[in-house]
Amino acid sequence: MNRRKASKSSIVFLTLSGVLLAGSGGLVLLFKRNPSLFFPAYRSASKVMMRELSKVTGLVPVSLWDVGAAVLAALLIITLILTLCRRKSFLKWLSIWIFTLSFLAAFAVSGWLLNHYAPKLSADLGLEVRKYSEEELFEATKYYMDKASEYALLQERDENDALVRQDFFALARQAGKSYETISERFMVFSGGSDAPVKKLTLSGRFYLERGICGIFMPLSGESSVPEMDAVTDLPFTMAHECAHRLGIASEEECNFAAYLACESSGDPYFLYSGYYSAYIYCHNKLLGADKRWNEALMESAAGRGYELLFSDMRASSEWYRSFEKEKARQTMDKVNDTYLKSFSQEEGVKSYGEVVNDLIAWYLQEYSEKQ
Repeated sequence: MNRRKASKSSIVFLTLSGVLLAGSGGLVLLFKRNPSLFFPAYRSASKVMMRELSKVTGLVPVSLWDVGAAVLAALLIITLILTLCRRKSFLKWLSIWIFTLSFLAAFAVSGWLLNHYAPKLSADLGLEVRKYSEEELFEATKYYMDKASEYALLQERDENDALVRQDFFALARQAGKSYETISERFMVFSGGSDAPVKKLTLSGRFYLERGICGIFMPLSGESSVPEMDAVTDLPFTMAHECAHRLGIASEEECNFAAYLACESSGDPYFLYSGYYSAYIYCHNKLLGADKRWNEALMESAAGRGYELLFSDMRASSEWYRSFEKEKARQTMDKVNDTYLKSFSQEEGVKSYGEVVNDLIAWYLQEYSEKQ
């Protein structure tokens, strides 16, 4: 009798799991084929959901999903052992866990992941993005380098000229509110939560070893980063993860949003992190152009600010290398690449660097005439 009941309940759980997964897949196909029918309404609804979730989870300073994932994994192992030891129905155990994971996946898809099919952020900003010449890339790179060197002089440093690490939770609160100023100009950045960024207490080192500097979790509305992120990158990375909470799913667009948030913050540390990151992305692209552009760029970089900028770049690179495990990173890159491509980010992990076109467009629209 008990076996029959277990079998029936297993069928129910597996059926419900199938419905949830099929429904999620159907939503993905609908949004992919007809995004204009769902946006901007879906992004607005998703933003409200993430805002309310983050208000609740924001009452705790550390990442709840980080702890919750560990608890869920422990429960899975413990219940499996108990099921086997007590000779309970393995099928029922399996069906319950399949249903649990299917429910979480369906919630994530319906609540946030469909933002991957939103119109381009540049359209919301009225920004014309096109193919750019090497000269335009050079000009933008030089601008961001010059601004970064200017703010490099304003940072708190130790006796060895290394950047002093700031209080994580103070930065987390500031990053949570970092879109307030830019939202006055662009509505797409408004209506989000000002909940603080969370610290990845349990898995921070795990992600850094795999080249991941921040995570957004739609199940809890939490933007989370490891406390050990490089000092130069921390404000920018925090702002990037906050952008996800605003319904911006594209990694390229989150990088651009993070730059805009840092640039409009008025805080020298956030400004430096924003200009620093913009310069890094543009310079990496410039290195693939005619070498005379890079030579001209380096010839123009003379002065104390540039010395500090390049020193910070070396320190940041060495810092991440001290954590990273090459094989683990390659595996994580493949996982992340597959995830991004499955939601129509065709460039996969390379999409992070696509922000260069947005940065050039912003430079030409906002700064080139002043220059």
